[in-house]
Amino acid sequence: RTMKNGKQPEKGSSRIFSLTVLFIALCGFSFYLGGMFCSERDKIEAKDVTSTTTKAVASPKEPTVSALQIKSVSFPECGSDLQDYTPCTDPKRWKRYGVHRLSFLERHCPPVHEKSECLIPPPDGYKPPIRWPKSRDQCWYKNVPYDWINKQKSNQHWLKKEGDKFHFPGGGTMFPRGVSHYVDQMQDLIPEMKDGTVRTAIDTGCGVASWGGDLLDRGILTISLAPRDNHEAQVQFALERGIPAILGIISTQRLPFPSNSFDMAHCSRCLIPWTEFGGIYLLEVHRIVRPGGFWVLSGPPVNYKRRWRGWNTTMEDQKSDYDKLQSLLTSMCFKKYAQKDDIAVWQKLSDKSCYDKIAKNMEAYPPKCDDSIEPDSAWYTPLRPCVVAPTLKVKKSGLGSIPKWPERLNVAPERISDVHGGSASGLKHDDGKWKNRVKHYKKVLPALGTDKIRNVMDMNTVYGGFAAALVQDPVWVMNVVSSYSANTLPVVFDRGLIGTYHDWCEAFSTYPRTYDLLHLDSLFTLESQRCEMKYVLLEMDRILRPGGYVIMRESSYFMDALTTLGKGMRWSCRREETEYAVESEKILVCQKKLWFSSNQTS
Repeated sequence: RTMKNGKQPEKGSSRIFSLTVLFIALCGFSFYLGGMFCSERDKIEAKDVTSTTTKAVASPKEPTVSALQIKSVSFPECGSDLQDYTPCTDPKRWKRYGVHRLSFLERHCPPVHEKSECLIPPPDGYKPPIRWPKSRDQCWYKNVPYDWINKQKSNQHWLKKEGDKFHFPGGGTMFPRGVSHYVDQMQDLIPEMKDGTVRTAIDTGCGVASWGGDLLDRGILTISLAPRDNHEAQVQFALERGIPAILGIISTQRLPFPSNSFDMAHCSRCLIPWTEFGGIYLLEVHRIVRPGGFWVLSGPPVNYKRRWRGWNTTMEDQKSDYDKLQSLLTSMCFKKYAQKDDIAVWQKLSDKSCYDKIAKNMEAYPPKCDDSIEPDSAWYTPLRPCVVAPTLKVKKSGLGSIPKWPERLNVAPERISDVHGGSASGLKHDDGKWKNRVKHYKKVLPALGTDKIRNVMDMNTVYGGFAAALVQDPVWVMNVVSSYSANTLPVVFDRGLIGTYHDWCEAFSTYPRTYDLLHLDSLFTLESQRCEMKYVLLEMDRILRPGGYVIMRESSYFMDALTTLGKGMRWSCRREETEYAVESEKILVCQKKLWFSSNQTS
């Protein structure tokens, strides 16, 4: 009921006013408390890799974060016994692992508490490597001072020591007339090697990589593969010559390459027992060779009718081995392509009928891989005793369908659509970006594009854009795709480039002092939560040649810490702007100095 004198409404109005004031006061106090708690939450704690910490508090006005700071550090020298240390293929650790299928020669990386935190010295008398292309034919003896391989293989003309140099005459067990004559014979059998159809190759059991070295002049880019074994430093000789190579063995795990990658695989008396263990090594070759690609074998049991006497065997045994080899190859959809004298060639079929026949025959060996087995999974992935059948998309990336080199470098492959967000326009944009970046890199590092830099690694590529921008320069690039990132390595291979999977929390499969330039793009931004920065930098120092360079394109947040660690490794570093001179990203250019162990005797 309404009061006419107006007193009651006045009392109610004062109560409402009081409640309103109280509500506003409470809100204000809550806002103040919330601000306090939010300020605490916005503090960013940056954990340094050397166990020191720096706290950066986000300013209410500026959302920037203070750069990571670490204490200055000076890494000690390793002993001279580690001058050829390969952490994940260390002969001192072989006895810990099994001998079955030589699995002790595979990657077995040390745990964190066994990792070395020292700088590996070069051999006494080390010199800057001979520059390409002279390096293909000669290198300094002191840089790879191994006499065993020289004494054992000099009669086969692998290499020859003359004065202070090793010379590489281009001989081999199966090509006594020289590697060029051998490759000429191969090209007569495989005309596709002459017209750009064949661009990428892998040489298993590569010796000193003379085959891969010869193919470079013919426009074919080869990864030479060999384990660290009694043939001392095959891969180190290859890289010292400026020829692409990597440590590896076909044993119990897949090679670190995607399926359907190489246009060609080669074995010249590489001593791989192809017909043993159900042909599982051949199945791995089948996995990594693209449809329409070739497998070339020279040596036992090819040409056994003429050669068996020199192989310490009988003609009957060699015929049996050859028949078994042919049967296995046929069962996994390889067809005999050509043969002349000591060279036999098989081609991987791409037509559906052969693989359908395997799938329908429940008793077939080897069987067709089921869909649960990812064909590109290749980082510590066990070998599978089954045939990886090409998909329709892969068939379109087969030889005869994929463009010839060099056109294929700039054509978006079919498999780019398998990458999340991948597209032809995205590849074109990426290539344009890297052309601009490399143009800028050559300003801040004038040695890039000259004969001072030959062996290059892009430590975390996406589509190989950095390598594509350098394709006219006297370099080759190992494109590394993180085993934890999107699987873009098939695109790299389809473009006619080479690369490998790797996890930078571990050591790379190479010898010390094997690369002239290491390049990374935001690697620590992407991986620092998994991989301790100092160990990545120490690994970079291990594989970098004295006098070699590093280009680190990184967030400004990491620049001070990277500079500090570089100084601790005796690198000389300078900070440069990016091509767009943005504040959030910088370039650190470093050079590794040549120094010798203080413990050396001469």
